[in-house]
Amino acid sequence: MKKLSMMILVMGLVVLALAGCGGKKAEDTAAGNSGSASGKKIIVGIDDKFAPMGFRDDNNEIVGFDIDYARAAGEQMGREMVFQPIDWKSKESELKSGRIDLIWNGYTINEDRKTKVLFTKPYLRNSQVVAVLNKSDVTKLSDLEGKEVGLQSLSSAADALDGSELKSKVKVSEYADNVLALSDLKNGRTAAVVIDEIVIKYYMSKEHETFKLLDEVLSPEEYGIGVKQGNEELLNELQAALDELNKNGKAAEISVKWFGEDKVLK
Repeated sequence: MKKLSMMILVMGLVVLALAGCGGKKAEDTAAGNSGSASGKKIIVGIDDKFAPMGFRDDNNEIVGFDIDYARAAGEQMGREMVFQPIDWKSKESELKSGRIDLIWNGYTINEDRKTKVLFTKPYLRNSQVVAVLNKSDVTKLSDLEGKEVGLQSLSSAADALDGSELKSKVKVSEYADNVLALSDLKNGRTAAVVIDEIVIKYYMSKEHETFKLLDEVLSPEEYGIGVKQGNEELLNELQAALDELNKNGKAAEISVKWFGEDKVLK
């Protein structure tokens, strides 16, 4: 009888132990499910030296038009936007690898990029322009013949110059970002910089007597947001959020904050 009682006791302990393991597994699963809230995060690849679209302020905080616009879209989608500074030369590779979910920082739509990413509808117009120092005697593109011209490597500025007759007439210096390109221009190491009009006008608003623009425009263009090929679900979700920001006036509000006017394409 004692043996039977002992066997029943042992079996009961085994059952309790198994139940405990099952409970632990259930807790782990529940924890995993609650952790899946992180799946709501969207990693946004940016160039953090691309004012006024996305850049670091005096407190080293990432700010800009695209930053505010992305956050507003995230709120509309019920998703958290996480901004990841990347090497802009590797932006499409970063997207393809899954390290980022979006390319969103003054990203120009062009035919080559359309073969690599999915694009939202255009949301801003821009042009590639040529900036020189205000004191420069360069007044037109032909004045740059034989001179050194700076630009951001693997950028729309580089594409615009490549498609221009000017390319064969100048020496080109490539930089990791526009800040370095403009720094060399100010130091007299280059005669001009090919750059986004939206970007240089921001710097001109801060440094009123430093730069001027040549009248000739190299390339008109439009900005869009890049999504990984095959991820139409995210593309459609994002586009619906952007459309709603246009309807409710939030996009215009953000544009006025950064540009002083509503520049967002409807």
